[in-house]
Amino acid sequence: MLQKSKLFLQALKYSIPHLGKCMQKEHLSHCNFADHYYNRVKLKKYHLTKCLQNKPRISELARNIPSRNFSCKNFLSSKQEHEKPLSENMDAFEKVRAKLETQPQEEYEIINAEIKHGGFVYYQEGCCLVRSKDEEADNDNYEVLFNLEELKLEQPFIDCIRVAPDEKYVAAKIRTEDSEASTCIVVKLGDQPAMEASFPNVSSFEWVKDEEEEDVLFYTFQRNLRCHDVYRATFGDNKRNERFYTEKDRSFFVFLYLTKDSRFLTMNIMSKTTSEVWLIDGLSPWDPPVLIQKRIHGVLYYVEHRDDELYILTNVGEPTEFKLPPWACGFIMDTNSDPKNCPFQLCSPIRPPKYYTYKFAEGKLFEETGHEDPITKTSRVLRMEAKSKDGKLVPMTIFHKTDSEDLQKKPLLVQVYGAYGMDLKMNFRPERRVLVDDGWILAYCHVRGGGELGLQWHADGRLTKKLNGLADLEACIKTLHDQGFSQPSLTALTAFSAGGVLVGALCNSSPELLRAVTLEAPFLDVLNTMMDTTLPLTLEELEEWGNPSSDEKHKNYIKRYCPYQNIKPQHYPSIHITAYENDERVPLKGIVNYTEKLKEAIAEHAKDTGEGYQAPNIILDIQPGGNHVIEDSHKKVCCQAPLRW
Repeated sequence: MLQKSKLFLQALKYSIPHLGKCMQKEHLSHCNFADHYYNRVKLKKYHLTKCLQNKPRISELARNIPSRNFSCKNFLSSKQEHEKPLSENMDAFEKVRAKLETQPQEEYEIINAEIKHGGFVYYQEGCCLVRSKDEEADNDNYEVLFNLEELKLEQPFIDCIRVAPDEKYVAAKIRTEDSEASTCIVVKLGDQPAMEASFPNVSSFEWVKDEEEEDVLFYTFQRNLRCHDVYRATFGDNKRNERFYTEKDRSFFVFLYLTKDSRFLTMNIMSKTTSEVWLIDGLSPWDPPVLIQKRIHGVLYYVEHRDDELYILTNVGEPTEFKLPPWACGFIMDTNSDPKNCPFQLCSPIRPPKYYTYKFAEGKLFEETGHEDPITKTSRVLRMEAKSKDGKLVPMTIFHKTDSEDLQKKPLLVQVYGAYGMDLKMNFRPERRVLVDDGWILAYCHVRGGGELGLQWHADGRLTKKLNGLADLEACIKTLHDQGFSQPSLTALTAFSAGGVLVGALCNSSPELLRAVTLEAPFLDVLNTMMDTTLPLTLEELEEWGNPSSDEKHKNYIKRYCPYQNIKPQHYPSIHITAYENDERVPLKGIVNYTEKLKEAIAEHAKDTGEGYQAPNIILDIQPGGNHVIEDSHKKVCCQAPLRW
């Protein structure tokens, strides 16, 4: 959190008049891409009516494997016969679910993109792209611009909206819950709005206006989860669509970003560790782009513009530190285009976002005034450190009720990620707040491999140092228990995606630390995945996991921690895995193979142990449709609460 704030607020300024001279120098002091682009989208409650009528069908693989989807009811009935205390546990879970059902559904609804431009607000209402006058945005008085049903997609929703500078056109990216693929539609505005064009597999897109007042749409084309091609298109009488740029290095991808003042379009070419930025003049988009600084391995930078100056955020040099409230864990940027202010939100897993504004002219931070959330008085936030195997201190963030007594007897939910240099996600989630209110302890372990303590923290937990993250996680859980926070029989561990690597590895090496594990779309078969170069992201992931196909050292190292490779006959914690049928990033086949191998190992251990052995519950919950980035819905969280917690 602190590192993000440091990087975000660090700015090395280059004056526009001298930019040309600076770019001629090969040794230009470099700049860093501080974080992924934050697009703040307002949450707006709406119902997808007809869009949700068609239910997705599950694939043959998911249908034929010896696993099943569990509802709360059949889970209860299948286990009651041999677990007498379960009814009491389920009563507690039902209370949690009841509390969740009373939470505002807006906190769980599908994210609805909304953008203000001119005097209008553009957003999704039902199955339609609409706009309304700014002062009437909260009423039902809106103009329908496009009906998503015309695309004949299952469960479509608008992921992103961009309006042309003079409001002649609006472009919207349409996605479904079943896939990461998306379609970009362009609607011509007027008395009778009509779709002018549509482009498949679009990732990022932005509008600019050329010297002849013509709107130009730049967009990136996504193929097999990779964006290597940039196109530009015009519409109306002078319709054209041409490829503008192609990235040759398959380990890099391209992302477009329009500066907040709309003066420049930046073409960001990035890998996991390196970036390169080209500037496209927003007033002369047909001119060749200008390179800020060619890519240098390990150097990340991101460019913003304000008042004829470039602001370059970088991992080079010493950052400026700003003190944030002790409860703050999540940082969300606002897309407000006002170049004089920088609005953002701070939040925590149990505290809703609070708004702040940094005013550049005054150099001061202003916070939103109003009613203080009661959670600040009813809960505690603790910052602790655990000493890892090599002596490194690993930070943890802990939440629990202020009036909790005998914390050693309270259930503990531990969360971890530790990959790609990304911070552990700690944004507000109502179900986490309900758990704390119900007496749970929440612990977030910021292990090496993540980005909480900077780029070196990431470097010390990737490639042939991945075992550092495992040692950190084990040290964190042991420290929590030693300090009186719960005990192994009441401890659950949860992770998403690449966080599944460390969780799965811990289940193999130290299963006695845990009672239960919940995994969502987990990465569990590192070795076989990284050796399969036909998968869309294998080459892009080499910097994180290594290349076992050509490097024997990498191959042998991965074998030491890969969850699938190290399953053995022993007692495991109960494990609940949620997988998504159409997940292109973590193939379903790898999760199925892991689950079956795990069940076989448990059965072998039970046979050797003899009668009376209570085998753990292993549940594979395959969701039809869905994709790797699907968000939790209110209904989904309420239904799965008894299984997860």
